[in-house]
Amino acid sequence: MTARITFEHELQVLHNDLKKMGIMIEGAIDCCMEAFENQDEVLAREVIAGDRMINDMEKTIETECLSLILKQQPVARDLRAVSTALKVVTDMERIGDHAADIADLIQRMKGKPPVYRLVQHIPEMARVAKQMVKEALEAFVTGDIDAAKDIIPRDDVVDELFNNVKLEVVHLLQDSSEHADECVDVLMIAKYMERIGDHAVNICEWTEFGKTGVLQDVRIL
Repeated sequence: MTARITFEHELQVLHNDLKKMGIMIEGAIDCCMEAFENQDEVLAREVIAGDRMINDMEKTIETECLSLILKQQPVARDLRAVSTALKVVTDMERIGDHAADIADLIQRMKGKPPVYRLVQHIPEMARVAKQMVKEALEAFVTGDIDAAKDIIPRDDVVDELFNNVKLEVVHLLQDSSEHADECVDVLMIAKYMERIGDHAVNICEWTEFGKTGVLQDVRIL
């Protein structure tokens, strides 16, 4: 097997593992939102436990990337393909962390007044952010720069929904400060979801860099 064929084979293995990790983090987002809407403490615990599997997958992918760099010594575009995978997997791991953070907050909310039912925009934030993550990972694996660029503006939708949540929480606090702690928890959940959207944008930007060597309009490699 030639060095080129070996590199392409190992890169495909890497991309397959990125897809597997993507499925895991998409599932974590779905489950933490289901746990939020139903105040399901058991499901929240499952999300937290599942984050350990996501962390393990991150380590596997990092090892694959470093092995490719050390054994194959890629240059130019091949080097970008591997180095961006290292960056993307970090964003993916952070998405898993944020889902686990949300699940932890849900456990804290158990048995407290259902303030969360008065905040309408968090499930929609989750829907948009999850779709951004899904499509961003697809764009990265396929090297589709146009698709990646199309995803980035959707972060404005997530940001606008987050602003709506903040307004809803402010109105709740103006009506009564009795449930201030619960309002803060709800706001933190929305903030973690907003960060998930930010990580999807990062993945899109790394997709462009992997193909062009340009990151945020600056040529790097």
